[in-house]
Amino acid sequence: MPPILNAQGLSKSFGATALFRDIAFTVSDDDRIGLIGPNGAGKSTLLKVLAGEEDADSGDVAVRKRARIGYVRQESTFAPRKTVREILEAALVQGHVPEGEREGKLRETSGRIGLTDLNVEAATLSGGWRKRLAIAEAVVSAPDVLLLDEPTNHLDLAGIAWLEGLLQAGSFASVIITHDRYFLENVATEIVELNRVYADGLLRVQGSYSKFIEARQAYLESQTRLEESLRNRVRTEIEWLRRGPKARATKAKARIDNAHQLIGQLKEVSGRGQSTTATIGFEGTDRQTKRLVELKDVSIELGGKQIVEHLSFLFANGTRVGLVGPNGSGKTTILRLLTGELSASDGEVQKAGSLRIVYFSQMRELPEGVTLRRALAPDSDSVMYQGRVVHVASYAQKFLFSGDQLNQPVERLSGGERARVLIARLMLEPADLLLLDEPTNDLDITTLEVLEESLLEYKGALVLVTHDRYMLDRVSTTVLGLDGRGNAAVFADYPQWEQWFLSGQAGAKEESPERQAVAADREEAKPVASAKKKLSYLEAREFATIEVRVEEADARLDAARDRVNDPEVAVDAERLTTALGEMESAQSELDTLYARWAELTEKAG
Repeated sequence: MPPILNAQGLSKSFGATALFRDIAFTVSDDDRIGLIGPNGAGKSTLLKVLAGEEDADSGDVAVRKRARIGYVRQESTFAPRKTVREILEAALVQGHVPEGEREGKLRETSGRIGLTDLNVEAATLSGGWRKRLAIAEAVVSAPDVLLLDEPTNHLDLAGIAWLEGLLQAGSFASVIITHDRYFLENVATEIVELNRVYADGLLRVQGSYSKFIEARQAYLESQTRLEESLRNRVRTEIEWLRRGPKARATKAKARIDNAHQLIGQLKEVSGRGQSTTATIGFEGTDRQTKRLVELKDVSIELGGKQIVEHLSFLFANGTRVGLVGPNGSGKTTILRLLTGELSASDGEVQKAGSLRIVYFSQMRELPEGVTLRRALAPDSDSVMYQGRVVHVASYAQKFLFSGDQLNQPVERLSGGERARVLIARLMLEPADLLLLDEPTNDLDITTLEVLEESLLEYKGALVLVTHDRYMLDRVSTTVLGLDGRGNAAVFADYPQWEQWFLSGQAGAKEESPERQAVAADREEAKPVASAKKKLSYLEAREFATIEVRVEEADARLDAARDRVNDPEVAVDAERLTTALGEMESAQSELDTLYARWAELTEKAG
């Protein structure tokens, strides 16, 4: 059977900027293709071309006869006053579902997405529920291929798990643009990266995301070897040219032509391999205080609703806390409590003196009516970065902005570019406590990896809210989990919380998926929570001495750092290797102690 979609020779440019050139892209039955690539590579544009919503500058897209294409845009919007029922009914009609089957199909679909009230106005739904409805609208029309542009944006953990199950069980092929690496690993059977570093404009690999990583590394290594080989050959040809061969000789002329071809080939290969990765690094204050913020039996009430109840938790220096929970469970509320924007309705919030808090808001608020230049440097053409004066153009270049963009209004920037501007602004502010609320939205995978490395190197305390499960798992040393009903518990890592949270979904009924996820395990969770209110004898003894042990571990880490920085050690490979191992071991021990300290503090209540 022919492919459902068969695109050949596609090229697309915006003005003088070429997104992709002469690429081929096919989608066959049962394909689940993860489409990735750096910001600006043209992923969303390619999806629009495949969906027939936009024309390519050149090339053709052939659609198999009678094949239906479902397309879910990055932003899910619905007309005012349209109800869930009306939207799904229109999709059933469009999908040519027999009239006698529509009501059953409609109720089955609404039940699967968790929207039991069919008469609710779609435009009034939250971002996560609008996204679910948009996906259901596309699926209910029985497409042969479903094209999804960033479908995990606005979805919480329960929503992402629902979407994974839907795609894994679906009888349709799918192409999914996403930067969620766990999602790719769980769902995709093929990965396509759209990127100008590849000779064909893209790299397509059968298998999971981890298989793709291996194949991409092999490809880039082969490109490096090719570039080195070409460089050596070009060097030889240039030396030959300098000796002044006679151009009239046929052999000499052919060799001159060959030399120019090699030089052009080297330029092309070198150009493809140029890095387009942002440089990210947060600056700590080297503060020695251990206890930065302590919440003691804190409750928060907003608009008559109890958001958080009886929360006790210590945010200690050096800890990296992953704050997780379903949409509306109070994650952003806790961050606003830490900044002082909100006050606790009950309990006590103790903060260290002169605490420097830097907050990245998910609202992506930038000054209106200003250029990129003034967004980064409001008062001059330079910024103070890590104790050095840096020209704004050089600083902007670290975040992949060209000099031409400095005078561009920030309102014209893409979502990923706005995120990079905000991160750039945050990097200019040394912090004791760094609060990041959904910093990963709109960032490509390469930038996410750089962000992760910078957070791992950051020496202050961190509170991270994100739906990127891979980042949470990698960065956080402890997880503070919320259940959406005011309860909170501490977990060693993200997968532990995920298992607890998702295990209750199956038995719950007549509630939203977020509520369902908690209800079935609620009785089981209560004893866990109550056990945390009182320390055992051994835990009490451990708690009494842990602060001293943290200080001792901190001193060992400082001593290890001094050895690594010792000039005599630095020139001795064997001693340097030993010192680096000691430093890594000391850092690991300190991270473990901080996580345990936070856990015991929460248990002590």
